[in-house]
Amino acid sequence: MWHKWKEKFMSKLSKYIKYLLGIDNTIPMVNPKLPRRPAISYRPIQPSDLEILEKIHDDLFPIRYEAEFFQNVVNGHDIVSWAAVDRSRPNGQSDELIGFVTARIVLARESEIGDLLSFDSSNSDQTLVYILTLGVVESFRNLGIASALIREVIKYASSIPTCRAIYLHVISYNNSAIHLYKKMSFMCVRRLQGFYLINGQHYDSYLFVYYVNGGRSPCSPLELVAGTLNFMRNGLKSVFAMLRKNEDRKVSKWAKCKENHSLISTGPNRRNLTAAECTGYECV
Repeated sequence: MWHKWKEKFMSKLSKYIKYLLGIDNTIPMVNPKLPRRPAISYRPIQPSDLEILEKIHDDLFPIRYEAEFFQNVVNGHDIVSWAAVDRSRPNGQSDELIGFVTARIVLARESEIGDLLSFDSSNSDQTLVYILTLGVVESFRNLGIASALIREVIKYASSIPTCRAIYLHVISYNNSAIHLYKKMSFMCVRRLQGFYLINGQHYDSYLFVYYVNGGRSPCSPLELVAGTLNFMRNGLKSVFAMLRKNEDRKVSKWAKCKENHSLISTGPNRRNLTAAECTGYECV
């Protein structure tokens, strides 16, 4: 047993040495055990990325995207994108995708989060950035690539004067993505029941929002506190006004009843009062 393990270990060690010397290129370039730090850079996705982009999407996501989506991404048709590449990879792979993010600009008034924004509805040119897909090749994870790609989107959205927020959906069981967006200061604002349909089964989705350029929730913490205090103040005013009105009515009613009682008690025919004369006076 020991000899087999030793033989296997020595074989792998020999392959790594050959790879480092440039003799053997069969070792995966992105193996995380390699003693090199990748040189990551970012650029727009290009038409030459089409094949690898489709492959990575198929490997990472349970949802299948149509060919039209990929064509729009690589050609920049209504979709903006950023690719992560490792410039330290040899043999023509230095410009090959290892991560990506795709996004689209949408009008705020036509989006599904219009009720989560505090904006002037008469200003029809206000926009949002919706993140469509974000992914990193498994062997390049935990290097901060996903965070860097999100920062590219934030920087882009912030550069658009009319943009008020970035938003996206995350399937409910994707805990690593949920943790990432929370770490990047995205706010989880809504859970959508059965948002995804995958292989005939429904899955919930979380809706995340990141506000930019003064965009904010219509119920920010400060506004919520101010609104609560204002509601309480108006409520107390209403209560005091009602109490005062009741007191005034009681005083007025007592004065009238006292006057009528004195008239009745002094009159010779007290029992012959008509119903009309007693209307509204319970004391008679």
